[in-house]
Amino acid sequence: MVIKKAIFAGGCFWGVEYYFSKEEGVVKAVSGFTGGRVKNPTYDDVCYKDTGHVEAVEVTYDSDLTNFEILAKLFFSIHDPTQVDRQGPDVGVQYASAVFYLDDEQKEIALRLIDELKDKGFDVVTKVRRAGVFYSADESHQKYYEKKDGKPYCHVFVKRF
Repeated sequence: MVIKKAIFAGGCFWGVEYYFSKEEGVVKAVSGFTGGRVKNPTYDDVCYKDTGHVEAVEVTYDSDLTNFEILAKLFFSIHDPTQVDRQGPDVGVQYASAVFYLDDEQKEIALRLIDELKDKGFDVVTKVRRAGVFYSADESHQKYYEKKDGKPYCHVFVKRF
């Protein structure tokens, strides 16, 4: 088993976490924040203050069972990568679409997939940024839909690849 990580931001982290947690090969999906300049931000900080952070999910996966490209394709299929700073009814800079790459291979794959989507006519706004510190959200934001026995309202799977 070779464990790797990936970080995706695609709107409200609850829906993103929901889909990744069900994906084969994913060991763990954690809701949190990244991309900003404030250390140890809280949910309220990110939602109501100018922290620069986005809601994101850190995905830990077994690379013997899945890979970054499969996960990135899922990411682009569970949120609308053409929406600027929003997903569905959730609006704000904290809901931006971004791939936070951990190495050059992840960067290259993300950029290639964006190019593929653009070739298909999608006006993709997803940013590709070097990963920085990922801050886990507090426990009340982890496995949200599992705890509520519900399904995401801002995220639906749309086959794009």
